[in-house]
Amino acid sequence: MNHLAILGGGNIGTALAEGFLAGGDLPPSSITVTRRRVEKLSALQKKGIRTTHDNRQAVQEARMIFLTVRPGQVHSLLEEIASLLDPSRHIVVSVVTNFSIQEIESFTGETMPVVRAMPNTAVAVRESMTGLAANGPGREVLTEVEALFTRVGRTYIIEEKLMAAATILNACGIAYFLRVIRAISQGGIQIGFHASEAQMIAAQVAKGAAQLLLHSGIHPEEEIDKVTTPRGVTIAGLNEMEHHGLSSALIKGIVASFREIDKLR
Repeated sequence: MNHLAILGGGNIGTALAEGFLAGGDLPPSSITVTRRRVEKLSALQKKGIRTTHDNRQAVQEARMIFLTVRPGQVHSLLEEIASLLDPSRHIVVSVVTNFSIQEIESFTGETMPVVRAMPNTAVAVRESMTGLAANGPGREVLTEVEALFTRVGRTYIIEEKLMAAATILNACGIAYFLRVIRAISQGGIQIGFHASEAQMIAAQVAKGAAQLLLHSGIHPEEEIDKVTTPRGVTIAGLNEMEHHGLSSALIKGIVASFREIDKLR
């Protein structure tokens, strides 16, 4: 694997750097992260990752270029680096929400391999779910990009028209599940656990529930049936939650997020 340049050392850019490093296959010196206020990347510097405010230098030294800035910043970033991008040696990987491949090609040209990726911040602990879509030249190198993201979680390949939906389920989904875990831990406090104990229990139970589905591939209701008995405590709790709109609230929240995505620019 050649050098990686992560242009934009915010939350997701930093998480990517940490996850790629934790994968164990990349030396820290092969990863460069850029940020205007480079002092905010001191934690990465201590791990041996290269940091700089110079996007152009980072591009010149890299094979794979990650765009990890906010949507409102991507135009100026592409204007800054476009003249340095070479289709014969560079791959552009965009993690920018609601910025299309066609828009990137307007700066890079249509011969540039471009891949849109939508991971989430769990890349830092190598448990991301990442959706990938590519242009024509990008499909020729998609295996290389996918292999990198496989080191930090699971991947799936989709048509670009589904990237907005992937943003909601992949990236926003982390926040949804964290809020559910928080609510369950608060309930745990009310029935007797200390806050730290309740949070640890809720997080581990959530992890176990997810692993059951990932391992078996069965529908969630089949696993729910295993722990719901007639007149039991589990079904009493589930029914109370549904009476107050648990499933409906989650679905409505996902749809509400999806409707807002076009307002990010």
